[in-house]
Amino acid sequence: MTINDLKIELKNWKLTKYKAINFAIGISALLIYEFVGRPIYRPYIYSNNINDFHIADTLGNTLGTMPTLFFLIAILSTDTTKGNYLLKLGTFSVVVFELAHPLLGKSIDIWDIVATILTGLFSYIIYNQIFSFAKPPVNRNTKKR
Repeated sequence: MTINDLKIELKNWKLTKYKAINFAIGISALLIYEFVGRPIYRPYIYSNNINDFHIADTLGNTLGTMPTLFFLIAILSTDTTKGNYLLKLGTFSVVVFELAHPLLGKSIDIWDIVATILTGLFSYIIYNQIFSFAKPPVNRNTKKR
């Protein structure tokens, strides 16, 4: 994806069923984080000293990466090929941001990186399951010349 592709995509942007589905997934993850994860789940786990295998610690990366990825797709993608590329690029970018934390005076949290990678993989699987219908079927009956 070049800068010109980006300009063309943004100039010709319109809401389609494909983009609405991606927005819906991103908004759902964001709302779960903001209305359940942060105010209810995380305080409950911390106040009761429950070992939830770092889920409460990494909720921001888990349920924050999904909206990032799916909003990126909804804004910049018109097909599943670009969508898969943006999922990989978005996941990589969030991991790089986590690795750059020392430049911001914070420490690197390996659990956040693991959560980001797992969320990227999970998002990739969800995305490809939802949009598997968009891929053209392979016609094996055509003869090669």
